Amino acid sequence: PDGKKLSKRHGATGVEEYQKMGYPAPGMRNYLTRLGWSHGDDEFFTDQQARAWFDLKGIGKSPARFDFKKLESICGQHIAIMDDAALVAEVEGYLAASDQEPLTPHQRNGLLKAMYCLKDRARTYPQLLEKAHFVLTSRPIVPDEKSAGALDAVSIGILKELTPQLQNASWDRETLEGIVSTLAEAHGTKLGKLAQPLRAALAGRTVTPSVFDMMLVLGREETLARLQDVQGEKA
Repeated sequence: PDGKKLSKRHGATGVEEYQKMGYPAPGMRNYLTRLGWSHGDDEFFTDQQARAWFDLKGIGKSPARFDFKKLESICGQHIAIMDDAALVAEVEGYLAASDQEPLTPHQRNGLLKAMYCLKDRARTYPQLLEKAHFVLTSRPIVPDEKSAGALDAVSIGILKELTPQLQNASWDRETLEGIVSTLAEAHGTKLGKLAQPLRAALAGRTVTPSVFDMMLVLGREETLARLQDVQGEKA
C-alpha cells in the first residue's frame, strides 16, 4: 500500500495486519469497499448503508489506489460514531491481535468512562490508547521527557496553590474551569499555560483530552492525589 495502483499481486499486507496496526474493522470495510465501488460522492458509509446502497452499476473500472490518509480519515469517523462499550470491546480485540497485555477490569471500566473524550479525534486504536494513558496508568505518574519540562518549580508552586481550592469545590466542568481560569489570571498567565503542568501531573503526557475531562473522569480523590504526588506530598 503505497499510493500506486493495486493489482492482484500488489501489496503483501493482509487485512489481519491492519487489525494489528489498530485500524477499526468498520473503517476498513468502508475504505476497501469504496476502493472498487462508489455511491455518488459518498466516501463515508456504515455497513448498513453499504448493503442498502450497493448495486453493480457503482463498481469502478479504473485500478484502485491505496491512500493511507484517506483510510485514517474514514477510520476516525467510524471510531467517533461507535458505541462506547462496543469501542472498548474493539480495542480489546486490537490488543489481543497485536499481542499486547489485556486490560484489567479497572482499566476497562476507566476506558469506558473516558471514551466520550477520547474517540472524537482518534483515527486508530493506538492513537486512542495514547490519549487514554491517563486512565490506564496508575500512581505515581511518571511524566515522559516532554511533559516533565512543564513541571518546573514555578508551575509546581501554582499547582500547590490550586490543590486546596479543588478540595471542596463542586466537581463539574463549569466550576473547575472557573477555578483554574481565575488562578491563571491571578498569575498573569493564560489557561493554556496552566494546562501544561496539569497535563503533566494528571497524565504524564502532552497528548491528552482536556484537563477538565481528565479531572472529571478521574474524580476528585484521584485528581488531588496526582497533584499532591508532583508536589512531593503524601496523598
